Order: sequence, then structure tokens, then C-alpha cells
Amino acid sequence: MDDAAFWELITLLDWTHTGVDDRVVRPVVDALAKRSLEEIHQFQELLARKLYALDGRKWARESGSQIWWGEPASLSADSFLYARCVVVANGRPFYDSVLADPAKMPKNMEFEALLDMARKAEERQLGASPGVDTEVSYETFSNRSGWA
Repeated sequence: MDDAAFWELITLLDWTHTGVDDRVVRPVVDALAKRSLEEIHQFQELLARKLYALDGRKWARESGSQIWWGEPASLSADSFLYARCVVVANGRPFYDSVLADPAKMPKNMEFEALLDMARKAEERQLGASPGVDTEVSYETFSNRSGWA
């Protein structure tokens, strides 16, 4: 799966169901489940890399007072991860703009459901999901250069 295919899948998120996250992500999960396991894993790898790229102090500082409480790195690690998911969920143009300008980071917003899409698609194919390992971790503080 290439970057264009990744972003095409992200455009399938159905925001008419805002507030019911499983319904928002369902079209992406449905589309992913029709692809090969390799493509599902590639999707998860691309997602991890995008979240990793946003993992840094510059973006954390801009993520809102409910997520970032101050220096040196006083924040909710999980909430910051879910805030980075919001950036990806809003599509490529928004992602690129926030990556270039951390001040555009959404404030006090979270979208954790993005993290489970590949697992759910894999589960549909296999009946269970052993989990998808990625080369980089999307967990907060994984990108050491972002926190230097």
C-alpha cells in the first residue's frame, strides 16, 4: 500500500456518525478487510509513521490544556496520542499543515478509534487478530528527536 492509498482510505471515515466512533471508522474497516493481510499491515505501518512524525514537544504544547500541562513534558501521554489521531483522521492536507506548523494542532480533541482499524480488519479476515507490529512505535515519547 502506498501513501495515496492510505489517504484514500482515510477519506472514507464517515463523520455523519460523529460521537459513535465505531460507526465513523466502519467504512475504513470494511474497505481494509477486503484487502490482503499484507496491505492491512502496510496501512498500520503508514499510520504508525504518521503518528510518530507528530510525536514531539512542539505538537504536544499546542494540543490543548486538557492534554498538555507544561514543561518539561507534563502531559497525558494517551490523550496526546489520541490527539495526533485527530490530525491523521482529518486527512492529508490537514495532516501536512499541522506537521509543518504545530500551532495548527487541534485543541483538546481525541480520536482513539483510528488505532483499531487495522486490527478490526485483520480480525474479520482471520477470526482473531494477533496484532500488527510496526517498525516505529506511535506511542507518545517514542520519537526521541521530537522530545530532545
